[in-house]
Amino acid sequence: MTILSTLHLRSVETRPWPERLDGVFPFTVAAVRSMGRLEFTSPVTFLVGENGSGKSTFLEALACATGSVTVGAESVQRDPHLADVRQFSFYLKLAWSKRTRRGFFLRAEDFFGYARRMAQIAADLQRDLQQVEADYQGRSEYAKGLAKMPYQGELQQIKARYGDGLDSQSHGESFLLLFKERFVPKGLYLLDEPEAPLSPVRQLAFLSLLKEMVEQEAQFIIATHSPILMAFPGASILCFDGGRIQPVPYDRLEHVRITREFLNHPESFLRHL
Repeated sequence: MTILSTLHLRSVETRPWPERLDGVFPFTVAAVRSMGRLEFTSPVTFLVGENGSGKSTFLEALACATGSVTVGAESVQRDPHLADVRQFSFYLKLAWSKRTRRGFFLRAEDFFGYARRMAQIAADLQRDLQQVEADYQGRSEYAKGLAKMPYQGELQQIKARYGDGLDSQSHGESFLLLFKERFVPKGLYLLDEPEAPLSPVRQLAFLSLLKEMVEQEAQFIIATHSPILMAFPGASILCFDGGRIQPVPYDRLEHVRITREFLNHPESFLRHL
């Protein structure tokens, strides 16, 4: 397998938008205004930059433009929080090597909502089973078993995928479990700050997952602040700082430089607090 074989989305570029939108978010974001054409040259692309630089805005608009499936949230077509970036997505032109409908769009906050929702579904199914017991009191075990079957089947499916439940594990463990269970080969995965629930050790485990998935022809575009994730071998890094989007080598990233300097000399930073 060559690297290029895993590139489903090859490039994205902006089309001209009407002047009336120039003063409307997200068309006011400097990186959006200067974007032009972005080429994806690696199966893993990281979007980096300070908060407000536009990396998450771009990723959300890309999710809308690709019609990506979401995890634990409204669809990209209906999510009210994406109304502004949906408008921007109309002016994105995508170039595919091979269009894929596989994969998903995941924001860190969506994961926590998904875990809560799965826990609520399991609790509702347990209540339904208790109600069947009450409603079928005095009737045959056969009739009661038939009535319970659909609820038990759904509970068994949830347990088969998530064990005792996403909410019964640490956030890092449950995030990795969710990711494994929802992954399908040859998909496009758009992830916004996936490091949020992950400890440094879990981030390393996530890098191992990325490697396995890339080997199954998956493509990832990831907005992150994590120097650990950014170190993925062969990844492309696009920096959104300074109002422009441009490729930056790992060792020249401010995130990496500051983290390295802090770990080497924490006292020189802490004395200024």
